Amino acid sequence: MVWDRFAASDPGLLRLTAGLRTVSAIALTLLVLALLGTDVSHMVAGAMTAMTATFAIKEKPVRDQAVTLALGLPVSLVAMSLGALLTSQVVAGDLFFIALIFGAVYCRRFGERGTALGLIGFQIYFLSLFVGASTTALPSLCLALAVGFGCSAVVRFGVVPETPRRVLARLRDAFRARLAQLVSVQIELLDAGPEQLEKVLDDMRLRTARLHETALLIQGRLEEGTPDADKAALLQRRVADAEIATERLGMLLLNARSVERADTLTLHLPHAPVPLTGDWRPADDDATIALRRDLKALHLLVSRPASRDAGTAVAHIRNRLLGYRDEEKLPSAPSGIQDAFRGIGEAARSVLGLRLALDGPQDESDDSPATTRSREEFDAEDIALAASETSGEKDRAGLQRPTTRAAFQVAVGSVLAMIGGELLSSQRWYWAVLTCWVVFLNTASTGEILVKGYRRLLGTLLGAVAGVALAGLVGDHTWISFALVLVFIFAMFFTAPLSYAVMSFFVTAMLGLLYTLLNSYSFDVLVLRIEETAIGAACGVIAAVLVLPVRTDRRTDELLGTVLERLGEVVSAAVEQLSGGPASDLLGKARGLDTALDELRDSTNPLTYPITPLRGRRRTVRYLVALLETCAYHARSLAATAELVPHSKTVAADPRLHRAGQRIAHNIGVLAAYVEDEAARGEVESGASIASTLRDDGSGTQPSGTVTFRVLRHLQRLDEGVVGLARPLDVPLADHTGTKSVRD
Repeated sequence: MVWDRFAASDPGLLRLTAGLRTVSAIALTLLVLALLGTDVSHMVAGAMTAMTATFAIKEKPVRDQAVTLALGLPVSLVAMSLGALLTSQVVAGDLFFIALIFGAVYCRRFGERGTALGLIGFQIYFLSLFVGASTTALPSLCLALAVGFGCSAVVRFGVVPETPRRVLARLRDAFRARLAQLVSVQIELLDAGPEQLEKVLDDMRLRTARLHETALLIQGRLEEGTPDADKAALLQRRVADAEIATERLGMLLLNARSVERADTLTLHLPHAPVPLTGDWRPADDDATIALRRDLKALHLLVSRPASRDAGTAVAHIRNRLLGYRDEEKLPSAPSGIQDAFRGIGEAARSVLGLRLALDGPQDESDDSPATTRSREEFDAEDIALAASETSGEKDRAGLQRPTTRAAFQVAVGSVLAMIGGELLSSQRWYWAVLTCWVVFLNTASTGEILVKGYRRLLGTLLGAVAGVALAGLVGDHTWISFALVLVFIFAMFFTAPLSYAVMSFFVTAMLGLLYTLLNSYSFDVLVLRIEETAIGAACGVIAAVLVLPVRTDRRTDELLGTVLERLGEVVSAAVEQLSGGPASDLLGKARGLDTALDELRDSTNPLTYPITPLRGRRRTVRYLVALLETCAYHARSLAATAELVPHSKTVAADPRLHRAGQRIAHNIGVLAAYVEDEAARGEVESGASIASTLRDDGSGTQPSGTVTFRVLRHLQRLDEGVVGLARPLDVPLADHTGTKSVRD
């Protein structure tokens, strides 16, 4: 259980592996160099080389990693040699450094290998400045570099190996653990009182987001980790089914304890109102007791791998939960409680499908008719499964290409940082250049650069304080200093994806120890480090603002347009298939929507950052993103249901749905047009509910447990969400009573 919690906190153990691999490479390098009798400064050079060679290479196939590592050694030797040769040629050295920075960033356009080689070239040249490389010491430094690369290779391919298949297997375990955590929070939701409800909902939002994060990580590792394309597509579908079914179960449980149906926005927007029953207390009626029991049973099914199933107990639980998919198996209870039981049945079905995809065929001797039917549905889906098709986006040319723009921005920012840094110190100016370089990594707008610079400065300030204390405690104890450096490097890599400020703290604390090892430590040096960091961050922001700027709102608008485009594609394709149209790769389209939405969410971080002074705008952006997440949830659910149409005995196409989808598609198109061009014409249309527009004479209302009702519910919520986007986007809105404009 403890291991499951850790696996869920670090999906695929990616952070743990990165930390262990880097620390092991550095430790092995220090050991080899110590045995060779190398002095401390060259041991530092070898250790930093091993660290660079380890973290710079991000390629997934092992063969590609080996090729890039082999190419990285000559690149590093050339960079170190030029650093030593140009150390006395100030102007030539500065010009070369700027050219190197431009080339290192420009090389990102050539993929992960170009990114890795550019990063290695920059870091090793920076290392030559840090250790004060000279031509007389060049042979020893080159030996240290070669040892660093060799030890990095030994650790990467021998000591801490990482294959795509192994990473994918660990990601599957993490997905199962996070799925179990989400079900556990849903159990708490059933019994939470009014005073605990907001905290439980926050936990459920967090667990849902983490489950979604792991699903996307699996998506990114499928191609390399699963040689069979059909099996990869099957696993992708089963992961999506489990994610959607479990998220839907949370919504049904919230509805079960509400006076009226809760808006799906509640699951995505903190502090959204929840229509609860008055003076809620955990119910003790038979139906609620059974619901609580079956939620715990579902948690057991989710948390236990198939390999640990023994006897008939687990099979009995699975059969009972799958039975809720049949109307006659439902207990006598209000409709909201019955819907929750149906949700448990669908979640149990998704768990069965996930187990079949991960572990293959299982014992069927204890199957009930409901379980047999579910297996037959999965078999039909497997036969009909076609490999997903991917469509590449057009690459921008010239200065519009992000890598080219960033190369010019970093080059200009580095020139400014070099000038400002040398005004402070002719010996440590390169820290300002390093900061300018770093704040441009993995950023795409001025706002992102500003936030990253602030975080780095904050982490550096706190790290300098820690460095002062540690340097005083360690003194001249070399190996204690190296041991602490290894601890900080591990912490740096383990916390990097979680908090950039915390990572910067460990980096600066580590540097304080390195200065101690190089006998160049003083309080003034660490103060200078803070000042150089501030100058570098400021120069990066100035370059981002003045040189080919990408404003945060422009970047956000571009990504928002992409999200709306992907949303329209998913909805149109799902409705077409639900209406009896041809099958398409709905799951691939849905994952494209998820990826675009994640990019939009990241790009809005500067607008929602706690220190932003624009409080009203922050609330608007959060509301807009929550609405888009709600729409994406309903679109994914429609896509998952539509996937069943070609080969299911219980889900039939309904041609009337085509008319319902037209209004939603029209409204999405209008929103996308206004995002692209504020002068666009058109209005978002609202009116009668989707269900009422489809109701034929005498047809009545669909029972809440039917697939048709579920589809109508998702369409209705999607329609409401798309119409709701009109107000924050300032788009004219028209309804059946007349025309009104949200711009007024």
